[in-house]
Amino acid sequence: MCELYVKADPILYESRSRSLRIHGVITTLRLENQFWDILTEMAAGEGLTTNQLITNLYEEITKARDEVVNFSSFLRVCCTRYLAQQRSAAPLKLVNRSA
Repeated sequence: MCELYVKADPILYESRSRSLRIHGVITTLRLENQFWDILTEMAAGEGLTTNQLITNLYEEITKARDEVVNFSSFLRVCCTRYLAQQRSAAPLKLVNRSA
């Protein structure tokens, strides 16, 4: 079983930083390439750019919790929840556009 993970392309777990603007503030996020790929897929499914999706997720989590202690970790969890929903074939609404 370990070979499934050990033989993963190292580029997938290499970290990459991206800068984006959230509410006028430039923010830098560092995530592994695999997570950037998943976020891009999620965004495309919603007809958004990756930055728009991330901004929407930030707005939703701060509205629900007032603050985010570790936004990068939150995004990783969003990705794994998205993959779990894909696996179960249950539709998942990613972005509340009415808010």
